[in-house]
Amino acid sequence: MTSTRPYLIRALYEWIEDNGLTPHILVDAEAPGVSVPRQHVREGRIVLNINPAAVRDLRLGNDWIEFSARFGGVSRAIQIPVAAVLAIYARENGQGMAFGEEKSGDEPPPPGSPPPEKPDKPDKPARPDRRPALKIVK
Repeated sequence: MTSTRPYLIRALYEWIEDNGLTPHILVDAEAPGVSVPRQHVREGRIVLNINPAAVRDLRLGNDWIEFSARFGGVSRAIQIPVAAVLAIYARENGQGMAFGEEKSGDEPPPPGSPPPEKPDKPDKPARPDRRPALKIVK
């Protein structure tokens, strides 16, 4: 199943913009694939202003957030995997959303962890395979 994170980021970005506020994202700068100016990273994180007036060619994709921005007068191409976005919020009032750690369903459980619980089977017997029937009601 695809992640909800990119959809929520796009929706909150649009909501923040519609309300005339300034969208910022908090990024885990230590995550694999993150390309940001390291001199602005603090405690492994960086806050980026993604307001249209501050960036060029912003692309909020399902896998990557990409744009170019100026840092100290120098234009830089920024690439951030969506999974590295920790939060999106409005600078003026802090309203937005923080994201928890996402786990892929493809990863095996850590060693020593108990097996995942299986849901109980329903008491209903399985329906035999049959074709749906439609009835004309007058």
